[in-house]
Amino acid sequence: MNAIALTSADDSLARLERLELLSQRLLERAKALGATQAEVSCSEETGLNVSVRLGDVETVESTRDRGIGVTVYFGQRKGSASTADLREESLEATVAQACAIARYTEDDEAAGLADAVLMARPQADGAFPDLDVWHPWALDMDRAVDLALACEAAGREADARIENSDGASIGSGESLSVYANSHGFIGRERDTQHTIGCALIAGQGDGMQRDGWYSTALSHLELEDPAAIGRKAAERTVARLQPRSLATGEHPVLFSAEVARSLIGHLLGAVSGGALYRRASFLLDHAGQRIFPDWFDIEELPLLPHGLRSSAFDAEGVATKRSHLIRNGVLERYVLGSYSARKLGLQTTGNAGGVHNLQVKANAGGFDDLLAGMRTGLLVTELMGQGVNAVTGDYSRGAAGFWVENGALAYPVDGITIAGNLKAIFAGIEAVGRDVDRRSHVGVGSILVGRMTVAGE
Repeated sequence: MNAIALTSADDSLARLERLELLSQRLLERAKALGATQAEVSCSEETGLNVSVRLGDVETVESTRDRGIGVTVYFGQRKGSASTADLREESLEATVAQACAIARYTEDDEAAGLADAVLMARPQADGAFPDLDVWHPWALDMDRAVDLALACEAAGREADARIENSDGASIGSGESLSVYANSHGFIGRERDTQHTIGCALIAGQGDGMQRDGWYSTALSHLELEDPAAIGRKAAERTVARLQPRSLATGEHPVLFSAEVARSLIGHLLGAVSGGALYRRASFLLDHAGQRIFPDWFDIEELPLLPHGLRSSAFDAEGVATKRSHLIRNGVLERYVLGSYSARKLGLQTTGNAGGVHNLQVKANAGGFDDLLAGMRTGLLVTELMGQGVNAVTGDYSRGAAGFWVENGALAYPVDGITIAGNLKAIFAGIEAVGRDVDRRSHVGVGSILVGRMTVAGE
């Protein structure tokens, strides 16, 4: 067995303990230098990543990274510094640098730690709830190479039209982190993530098409079989051969589950605190207003056991809680950390660092049911470009997928653009399927929009 492998899971708690002690020392040093408030983030990440192409190993990478970030406040003046060097003189210099920066910055009325009363509280045993996100994989280099080769080989052998490969890859990673602040809050977290993927090329010359598939999970036991991933990559790739364009017009558009979450991503960008206090959002001042159909719900589930983004506290130590972002089509709240909340005259929503496990309510059946319900229209399986105006909500992106007739896939299409305004797109959603793509912390099935502009020939 090759020696390159992830660190044993047995020492993860000891490593977290060391990070916790380090964070406390840095907080004490910041206080000694005159900081009125301080916060420290410490992290360690280990990983093994292997890629192969055409039956040969291309890269093998074993990583172990760490980072320490220190932020201090002198009243409402803020300074931050970071290091990856654990030598005592480097740590001392990092705190000193953060303090020096703070002394020479201007007051910011929104600066400071999140309010102490909002900090997450541990359970009676002194620990935060176990959310089942730690599943280390004792994966060594030889085994990783074998899995990646098997994945690619299955894809290349699945169909004679597969002419080439962009390769297969496998990655496994562990993350340990501690966040502590001068309110007395200390939060420790550890999580894992594992991924296998394959990308293939079918056809020749101008007729070549590329596609792929991947599986990702907290536990390697939940990954799809490598050979099955390769075969699915092949199936998706050959299905795109001999695409056509479409005549420009307005049609129903079905976003497959893996691209539907991009629509939710645009919503999150528009209701995030940074965009709102900069007045760079098309949903400015829309809290309490209906922006989706009245059956549409999005709920945040930060304490979901085994969720891809589960946590009892956010990046500022604020307790997370289950809550609706959208209820009955109405925007219930924004997505805020403490700084953006103060800028807006509101309270943090426990989303410093992002959202945790969004779940979009389905009102329809599976993928085939959505196709049948649409009958005729465009299925989008890939989006290209960044044609979204965050201020106006105007939306225009390159797309590829399949034309649908009589509720069934008729032929592949590419070289088209889909366009509209996000407010109209959100309001025009007719169905959300139950075919949720579980590879993201945004849980959503395919989304059917009643009508969009499709620009082709």
